[in-house]
Parts: sequence; structure tokens; C-alpha cells
Amino acid sequence: MKTTAALTAAVLALTGCTNGTGAQWREFNTREAGSQIDSGYFGNATMNNNQIQTGQASIMVNLNRRFASEVNTMVTFPFNSTALDATARATLQQQANWIRQFPEVRFKVYGHTDLVGSTAYNRRLGLRRAEAVVLYLTSQGISRSRLEAVVSFGETQPIVVTQGMERRNRRTVTEVSGFVETHPTLMNGRYAEVVFREYVTSAEAVSDVGSGLEAADGG
Repeated sequence: MKTTAALTAAVLALTGCTNGTGAQWREFNTREAGSQIDSGYFGNATMNNNQIQTGQASIMVNLNRRFASEVNTMVTFPFNSTALDATARATLQQQANWIRQFPEVRFKVYGHTDLVGSTAYNRRLGLRRAEAVVLYLTSQGISRSRLEAVVSFGETQPIVVTQGMERRNRRTVTEVSGFVETHPTLMNGRYAEVVFREYVTSAEAVSDVGSGLEAADGG
């Protein structure tokens, strides 16, 4: 009898929640499975599956590999600072030049710190560094809507494991994070065009140079 009363009270407590966390819990747990794409409320499995099925995941991996092989994706910072020195600015200019080639692609900037200082402070500092990089990239003509500085790893992923002031740990890393959903190239499903467009252009440029050299030699 007591068990039945307790269960009844629990059910009434849940059904009595018409707003706040109770409403959110009910909406999330009673909607039809697969009725909408998971936006990260409970992991990213659905989103990842969608990217794989549409071909976006493999393209993102390939673009990230190409990005990392063609430009330096990392900049470092002075101790307890978000200042971008001349070396960092030069690296970010290279990143911006690469990013401009792919108007279909979005990027994330991840901020990191060394192990000096508290975890909470370092997470905030890492995020501020990511935001500083995003701000600089926008000054180079990259749309803010294509850049995210929303994740900071703080001190949790050091390159060099040391309690000291290690500059290589005080860094940001830029990575491909997805695609601009409304871009016509992607809506038409021509993903290969994203990857190969610049290769074709560069080949044509080399061909033109070669033709010019042949003409000069022939004269």
C-alpha cells in the first residue's frame, strides 16, 4: 500500500511539472525516436550518423588532413596572456588565406593553457585565447558565422606534460568543424567540388606558367 502511494506521488510530481526542467525532461523523453536530429542534448551520435550517411564526415576528415598539411594550425601565447605576437599573426594570416578558399566550410578554434594555475581559470583563459584567434581571423575577412570559439580544453591536453610554464601548451588549434548548411554546392551534393576545386585551379596556373616558359625558350 505504501509502495503504491509512493509511486502515485512520484507520477503526479512528474506530470505536475508544466515548465522548467520537468517540461524539458518530458519533451526529450516522450518524442518519437528519430523525429529530429540530435543537437547535442544527449551526445552527438545522431549528428555523427547523419554526417556519415550524407558523406560529410569523410570530407571533413580529408579537409582537416589537408588543412593541417598545408598550413600551421597552431599558434602559441606568452604566459597568462591572449596577445598574438608577430609569429602568431603570420600563422593566422596563412590560416585565413586557406580558409578563404573554402566558403562552404566552418572551423572551430580550440584554446589550451599550460598547467600553471587553477583549472577554472585556465579554462577561461583557453577560451579567451580561442576568441582572440577568431577575432583576428575575422579581421582578415573571414565571416564570423564560419568560426567558433566555443570549446576550451584549458590545461587538460598538454603537448608537454610539465607543471612549469611550457609555451607549447599555451596554444590554440584551428580545425574543420562542418559545412555551411545553406551553401548551394552542398545542397546539390557536389561534395567533391569542395575538395578538388583548388587542385584544378592550381594545375591550370602551373600549365599557364609552363606555356609561357616554352614560348620564351622558343624565342
